[in-house]
Amino acid sequence: MMLEMFKSKLHPLTVTQADLYYEGSITIDPELMEVAGIYTYEKVQVVNVNNGSRLDTYTIPGKRGEREVCMNGPAARLTTVGDRIIVISYARMSQEEAKDHKPRVVLLDGKNNPVKVTNESVAGFWYKPEEETL
Repeated sequence: MMLEMFKSKLHPLTVTQADLYYEGSITIDPELMEVAGIYTYEKVQVVNVNNGSRLDTYTIPGKRGEREVCMNGPAARLTTVGDRIIVISYARMSQEEAKDHKPRVVLLDGKNNPVKVTNESVAGFWYKPEEETL
């Protein structure tokens, strides 16, 4: 049996742009994708903290170091610049692999700078502007 497991997430990102007339996807700074272990064109789930919408799309890299997060295509109708979102990736694995699996969780500040990287969800975490970035 194969299980679909939580692989990694960027939590929470701030949306910096929305481009309705793009073909579709989410553009993310490649540095952030690398820290989370999310690949270009990988399927991800996007959860909007502000309005509760959830959608599946794929990632494309933006400009390195710009901390850009742009919702493209129809997803732009579900997101407003400034919204906080969570980007989650999943992986299929055997039960044996799942026993030792640890997800990669990247916690971010309000400007999309990594604050902490961990392998577990942190209950109650939310960025605090005064916290240091990595």
